[in-house]
Amino acid sequence: MKALGKHLIAEFYDCDAETLNDVHKVEERMKSAALVAGACIVDSSFHQFSPYGISGVVVISESHLSIHTWPEYGYAAVDVFTCGDHVDPWVAFDFLKKAFGAQRFLIDEYQRGNYKALGISEGASYKAVEATA
Repeated sequence: MKALGKHLIAEFYDCDAETLNDVHKVEERMKSAALVAGACIVDSSFHQFSPYGISGVVVISESHLSIHTWPEYGYAAVDVFTCGDHVDPWVAFDFLKKAFGAQRFLIDEYQRGNYKALGISEGASYKAVEATA
């Protein structure tokens, strides 16, 4: 099935709690994951909760990466959504799994924007528009 994008929804368990509660480390790792996957970062926003936990998003030309952490449980919920053919969400997933020290994980992949449902020819090529800063 050809689609506009791939959306990975990951559950990371038994992660490094200290890292999951450091907003600067979480943001740096999320941005690095976007770059190693071949994405173009547009913007990012991260928030540190009290007493613990972080939510954040990295907006990329090709869609986004997002995270919500529960350091007290060693848990992070991560989404990696990419459009086009030049960014590999699985590269970002593998990077983040290691970066947060996940000992266990669950992962689902969804195809977003099904060509057939949209009436797009299977032979068509989708190209992400590069954002300018």
